[in-house]
Amino acid sequence: MAKNTQGPMNKQGRWAYTWHMVKANKGCYIMLIPFMIFFITFTVVPVIMSLPMGFTNFNMIQMPKWVGLSNFYTLFVNDDVFLIAIRNTLIFAIFTGPFSYVLSFLIAWLINEMNPFLKTFFTFVFYAPSMTTSVYVTWQLILSGDSYGYLNAVLMDLGILKSPAQWITDTKYILTVVIIVQLWMSMGAGFLAIRAGFQNIDKSMYEAGAIEGIKNRWQELFKITIPSMGPQLLFAAVMQISTSFTVGMVGQNLVGLPSTDYAAHTIMNHATDYGWVRYEMGYSSAICFVLFAAMLLANKGVNWILGKYID
Repeated sequence: MAKNTQGPMNKQGRWAYTWHMVKANKGCYIMLIPFMIFFITFTVVPVIMSLPMGFTNFNMIQMPKWVGLSNFYTLFVNDDVFLIAIRNTLIFAIFTGPFSYVLSFLIAWLINEMNPFLKTFFTFVFYAPSMTTSVYVTWQLILSGDSYGYLNAVLMDLGILKSPAQWITDTKYILTVVIIVQLWMSMGAGFLAIRAGFQNIDKSMYEAGAIEGIKNRWQELFKITIPSMGPQLLFAAVMQISTSFTVGMVGQNLVGLPSTDYAAHTIMNHATDYGWVRYEMGYSSAICFVLFAAMLLANKGVNWILGKYID
């Protein structure tokens, strides 16, 4: 009987504590209101609308026509390009997800060992590519398919190539090139979160670890550093999953939409093609819903793996 009473009391206590903290930090919540209005209007509402819209035939001119599971059936059974997009997205997710996540952690770890000036400098160097879209112009100049392209010019001068390679139009190179550029631009918010996590670790924990028998930096990393950065690591992982599954902008700006023989065509590119080019919003919504479900499953997996470090 006491157990049944204790549960509601705990729940009431949590709500009372939450409301107390809201009132104590009301200034912060007031400042969040403008962002939340735009976030709900342009993110939450479209995501909620995409599910029922995925069961319709909607071209933005006529009223939506209910077609049931027809869009999803066509997507997985009759749409060969979507199967190519799934393969490319998984390749992108593998290379620009876990690999980029580990790379962000290692670079942030190395930067954390530098003096304050170098910390600031190298943090900016690695973060800057994720802030600008003009980077595509630079890469198009480097990868230009004529002898004036920087990469072709260097390789031809070294005798490695006899004629210019078509880096952004030849299907042999397109996917690899887009992955490299995506990795170069992947040091975004997740990288900054990991950097902040390193700086927030209490230095006295390392002294206590040395007293307890920790002998080298690798033991410090796995016994002190990583367990102390649980929230930052989880945030970076979620951001990296979102980036790797929704990759498409890099390929679209670098190799075009669609790319040659759909060599760099991802699920996001497929949704963009049907939504913004063909205006088949029902079919595009079905694609987006499949992508959302895949990202949700991946986030659940990451929460399960890193959840033990949150506390």
